[in-house]
Amino acid sequence: MSVRYFAMAAGLIYVLVGVLGFVPGVKTTPHASDPALAVHQGYGYLLGLFPVNVLHNLVHLAIGFWGMAAYATFEASRTFSRGLAIIYGLLAVMGLFPVLNTTFGLVPIFSHDVWLHALTALVAAYFGWLVGVPRPTRA
Repeated sequence: MSVRYFAMAAGLIYVLVGVLGFVPGVKTTPHASDPALAVHQGYGYLLGLFPVNVLHNLVHLAIGFWGMAAYATFEASRTFSRGLAIIYGLLAVMGLFPVLNTTFGLVPIFSHDVWLHALTALVAAYFGWLVGVPRPTRA
C-alpha cells in the first residue's frame, strides 16, 4: 500500500469513527469510576470499548478530513503520516498517566484508547518514514 492510499484509508476510517461517535446507539454510558470530564457532552464508550465525547468525535473528524485531503500528493500524505505518528504516539503516552489521560478534562484518552493510539502511531510511522523512500542503488 502506498503512502497516499494509507492517508485516504486512515482518513476514511477516522471520518467514520467520528460520525459513529455521534450515533447514540453505538455508545455505552461511562462507568461510575471513569474520570470526570469538563466536557461531558456525548461522553461514553464507542462500541463499548473506546471512551469518547463530543470533542473527541470532532478531533476524529478533523484528522479524517486531513487524511483525505492529504491523499492529493505524496508529500502531503507523508506529512500526514508523520504527523499522525507523532500526535498519536504522544496521545498513547499521555493516556498512561492519570493526570493527563483526559487531556486536561477535555478529551478522554484512557482505557482501550491507549493501545489503539500506540498501534495507530506505529502504522503511521511505517508509512511516514519507511514506505516510498528511495532505496540506494549499487553503482
